[in-house]
Amino acid sequence: MLTGRDGRVLYDQSGYGRPEGENIRLAPQEAIYLLHRQKIEVPGYTFDTLLAEYADQRNFLRSFLVYRDLRERGYVVQTGPHDYRVFRRGEKPGTGESLYLVRVLSERDPVRFVKLIEEVVTARNMRKQYVLAVVDDEEELTYYEIKLQKLADACVPALAIQKKEAILVGRSAMVRVPPQSDLEGAGFGKRLDDQRLMISPVELLYLMDAGLLGAKKGGALLSAADYFAYASQSDSELAEKGKVYTELRKHNFTPRTGYKFGHHFRVYCGKNVHSDLLVHAIEKEAVMPMSVISRSVRMAHSVKKKMLFGCVHTTGIQFVEFARIKL
Repeated sequence: MLTGRDGRVLYDQSGYGRPEGENIRLAPQEAIYLLHRQKIEVPGYTFDTLLAEYADQRNFLRSFLVYRDLRERGYVVQTGPHDYRVFRRGEKPGTGESLYLVRVLSERDPVRFVKLIEEVVTARNMRKQYVLAVVDDEEELTYYEIKLQKLADACVPALAIQKKEAILVGRSAMVRVPPQSDLEGAGFGKRLDDQRLMISPVELLYLMDAGLLGAKKGGALLSAADYFAYASQSDSELAEKGKVYTELRKHNFTPRTGYKFGHHFRVYCGKNVHSDLLVHAIEKEAVMPMSVISRSVRMAHSVKKKMLFGCVHTTGIQFVEFARIKL
């Protein structure tokens, strides 16, 4: 607690603390930062001893490191409603609005997507940007902006496809079509030779559900449900991948395998030579280490693509974008 005029000056000029009557109450991170900057004194403590005392609290040190970094970048920072509210540069409580809601994590913390989505929705309803501040094991910081993306329709309309029949070959399907067929034009399949096109499991599921391709096994025509039961025995992620694939196709995007990038899909818009997105399908309750997400974002940025996670739940697909930012 700061009393008297000095405390009021720190609040009025730089947004430190919260007023309580004539006094200013500081959060521990604020008090330690001000002590380090020699703006205040704490009787009986030095910066070293006060930091050491609070550092015994779980997650406090990384929280302080993020607070210090934001302050030294010129932002006014207050605690809550997530970990921090961060004001626009030049603004402070009482004279401006906060711009970011910041959640602090370590590189090894798990990210539970259902909770993440809830917090991003809360931030969006408050007209704030939701940011993850991640502290690694060497105390370095990386900031990620998280957005819930609503897919726009792709740049060109989908091409019409005539219904065809295929033969099941393992989990894939083989269809006899000439080069430059309508299936290839719509972004389906991979050429086996100049007469045969191989259709992947997610493509086959989509085409069967759409009534555009019939698949036979041993001369008998399979239903989409029978094929899914068969193919999912060797691919536990097929349900999530199939739903995300279908959602991307609904918006006229062309998903192809993203294996070489370590993800389920690389996604094209229209006739673009290079893919625009990397998309990984997960269930809504998925929990993923922040270190894994960081590698995904780094890969996507290195090849100039956006990184989206497609979260599958009962009300549809929620696409969550992670992007590294510099505050």
